Amino acid sequence: MSHVHDAVIVGAGFGGMGAAIQLRRMGYDDLLILEREDDLGGTWHVNRYPGLAVDIPSATYSYSFEPNPHWSRLFAPGAELKAYATHVADKYDVRKHMRFGIVVTGARWDDATSCWEVRLDDGTVERGRYLLTATGFLSQPRMPDIAGIDEFAGEVVHTTRWDDDVELEGKRIGIIGTGATAVQLIPKLAKVAGHLTVYQRTPIYVSPKVDGPVPGAVRKAFAKVPLTQRAARLAGTSILEVMMVAGVLHYRNLPWANAIGKAACERHLKRQIKNPELRAKLTPDYDFGCKRPTFSNTYYPTFTRPHVDLETTTIDHVDKTGIVTADGRRADLDVLVLATGFNLWDENFPAIQVIGRDVRDLGQWWRDNRFCAYEGITVPKFPNFLSLNSPYSYSGLSYFTTIETQMAHMERLFSAMQAKDVDVFEVREEANQEFLDRMTELLGNSVFNAGSCATARSYYFNQHGEAVLLRPTSTLSAHREAAHFPLDDYEFRRAERPVAV
Repeated sequence: MSHVHDAVIVGAGFGGMGAAIQLRRMGYDDLLILEREDDLGGTWHVNRYPGLAVDIPSATYSYSFEPNPHWSRLFAPGAELKAYATHVADKYDVRKHMRFGIVVTGARWDDATSCWEVRLDDGTVERGRYLLTATGFLSQPRMPDIAGIDEFAGEVVHTTRWDDDVELEGKRIGIIGTGATAVQLIPKLAKVAGHLTVYQRTPIYVSPKVDGPVPGAVRKAFAKVPLTQRAARLAGTSILEVMMVAGVLHYRNLPWANAIGKAACERHLKRQIKNPELRAKLTPDYDFGCKRPTFSNTYYPTFTRPHVDLETTTIDHVDKTGIVTADGRRADLDVLVLATGFNLWDENFPAIQVIGRDVRDLGQWWRDNRFCAYEGITVPKFPNFLSLNSPYSYSGLSYFTTIETQMAHMERLFSAMQAKDVDVFEVREEANQEFLDRMTELLGNSVFNAGSCATARSYYFNQHGEAVLLRPTSTLSAHREAAHFPLDDYEFRRAERPVAV
């Protein structure tokens, strides 16, 4: 039998690196990290569009155990996140475990050997005692289902595959989409375009962005006195908690918190857009928090520029020279930019086919039943499997709170296995169901269930109409449960036969 690694990790973004760091802390050093791109960093490697930056304060967007005192701005540009990922990989010596340009097509649990067989697109198979999928929530670009889009004769570029060689200066540019990515990109396109047409299906809540350079003295203080940066991180996290946990997840019980977020966005829009007709087009008709809000000081003013048009009429089709809307109007274009987001819940969740015990297909099982993972990380009938981007796993607005919560769960789980001298774990069906019931009950108080979200078209909702991406608890609660969940919720055993190494 071929070599069996301690663990195979799919994905070399921040989630995959966090998992690798935790496994190494636990004494597992034979790791294999498989990444389909040509370098590490996940979304911060793939995305390179103009204006790319974090959409939450930089101090909260990093590992708490590896703070970065050198962010140049309160909302760091994407290149700095990529540099931070490289720094982490090198400092914690996880780069040596990575293999790039490797496409994983699927994985299957082998009961006979108690290991995972991971299939690659070149036909080879890698084996691991444990399998961790860290492919990210937003890893599969959504291509718009618009008639004729393949016939467009000009340049077409998706924001996740930005091409710097595409000439934009003075061009007639059309952009489809007005989500968080587009909010960053549209002002940049407007600066260079001869004419820009923005095709909006659903307006987005945008609040003021308190941004600017981080003074050198502050950066020095962060570096010399880490407590100062921890205080800044705590302040930023607390604000995000009020926005997400109080205002969104406790919508029914704390409507005032949601009203604060909505009012801030509405005042921002009213200050920046004086034209009532244009303001009406940019005003969401769903409740605050139904889809992820964002920050910008330049997005709304862009639509007041004479060479920028906001188009809210449905697109009928695309032809060789441009876009035709349902009312028959045409916009001739040179460049078509697709800011159409990601395909989260269809055939791409999970991102690869995962087959567990009794030939259970994870994706099919989720779609046929209900999306759930115990504590947002493990699934019944999938032994030794950790899904790092799972239903009910996303806690708060910073992905790093989710990552570190899952690292805490891993520490408790693997410590228990080591203490029991076993090497196979599997969450119990009953524990998974109890967790699902509790999450479902808590979501009853959220804006997703108690508010008006029908027109939001949010990726938070799956095809069953359930908003199962976010964990409906505070980040503190999620982390506490990760560190103290009942060990009886798992079954532990030794491999039925030794695994060859």
